[in-house]
Amino acid sequence: MDGLKTPLYEKHIALKGNMVLFGGYLLPTHYTSINHEHLAVRSKAGLFDVSHMGQFIVSGSDAEIFLQQITINDVSNLKEGQAQYTAMCYEDGGIVDDLIIYKFKDKYLLVVNCSNIRKDMEWLKKNKFGDVKLSDLSKNIGLLALQGPKSKDILQLITDVDLDSIKFYNFSTGKIDGYEATISRTGYTGELGYELYINSNHIAEVWDRLLDVGRNYGINPVGLGCRDTLRLEMKYLLYGNDINEKTNPLEAGLGWITKLNKDYFIGKTTICNSRDKITKHLICIEMKEKSIPRKGYKIYSGEDLIGEITSGTMSPTLGKGIGLGYVSTLFKSIGTDLIIEIRGRKKRATVVKAPFYINGSLLA
Repeated sequence: MDGLKTPLYEKHIALKGNMVLFGGYLLPTHYTSINHEHLAVRSKAGLFDVSHMGQFIVSGSDAEIFLQQITINDVSNLKEGQAQYTAMCYEDGGIVDDLIIYKFKDKYLLVVNCSNIRKDMEWLKKNKFGDVKLSDLSKNIGLLALQGPKSKDILQLITDVDLDSIKFYNFSTGKIDGYEATISRTGYTGELGYELYINSNHIAEVWDRLLDVGRNYGINPVGLGCRDTLRLEMKYLLYGNDINEKTNPLEAGLGWITKLNKDYFIGKTTICNSRDKITKHLICIEMKEKSIPRKGYKIYSGEDLIGEITSGTMSPTLGKGIGLGYVSTLFKSIGTDLIIEIRGRKKRATVVKAPFYINGSLLA
């Protein structure tokens, strides 16, 4: 199987990871089973290799105003040491990518989806102006995600950073096992957790060390499979499934990061004009029968086709089939009964409140 390799590729092979091609990279879906690894993150801790993600540095005296204009959230609200979830849009309101911005003293770090690295950099270059410098550090930075209620206890054993001082969506710099690192309290699981940015030359040593010191805490190496089921239980969106270049952020429920009170950002005019014209919304769907909704499955109200599933799975935590999908606005209300066509059979479902899972250790 051909594909790009992260610095941890040999570790995944040694652990007998089930390797697949994802965003051009060879990554493990799981080592044991998706269910086992999912529940390990919910109850103890899981260690993900997410080195496939893209990392850009934006610097220069015009960096803030540039990012303010090219992203939909309010970058001016960011203080040094804070992170922000945001997105970039085209003029027509379609989403270029969703991303996280980290504000350092003299620069910004942008973390983007691996499948969009080239597209995102081209978009940034196309729109940059004044004193703005762009650099792609994706191949130089290794990235680990340590997630779960025991993550702080494990990480504190090998870092000089006081993890209690890092609030949700904040970050700090220091050392992990003696190596320079940026530690952010973010994640994609709904649990307490940290994302660890380390030079790619040293990421393998840190991976081994975390698995070693975390053994008594029940740590598991975990793969992309449970990353998907965990994020879906939280209604965290996946670019290419739930949002794409044709998605208006208001349709996707991203109004909370779309700051229409900003003077200007790319796509603002179209998005503003669309507010009263939105015809579909992204909803959470829970199956009433034993069945699993999958991407592309049709959604009905009675005999009327009203939408389509964008992401779906059997929730390991809830033991039910769950999914995300777009439906006509008339059918977005909590409690609305729906029908999902699954392999030619009509299965009953209902619209439920987000997120599906609310008992995590995220804010512990």
